[in-house]
Amino acid sequence: MAKSASKTKQLTGLDWLRNRMETLGYNSLEVVAQEIGINRGNLYRYFSLETRPSVALLPDMCRALKSSPAEILKALEILGADDRL
Repeated sequence: MAKSASKTKQLTGLDWLRNRMETLGYNSLEVVAQEIGINRGNLYRYFSLETRPSVALLPDMCRALKSSPAEILKALEILGADDRL
């Protein structure tokens, strides 16, 4: 009997952010951006993988998104799925 692939692909980018927003009850990018202390456009550019945020934003992103630094860096495709900090 063949084993089924039980490992699901890790979400990244906007897919990860939308999933996280839904989990936390955020209803817009604007609200998340305000929680982080940045504008909505920059938040969108970070999670659409157009540009990378400053490392100085990481603590605020972790707080607002209730996620570890590694989880956010993986979502932003800065770290690979199997990389560790």
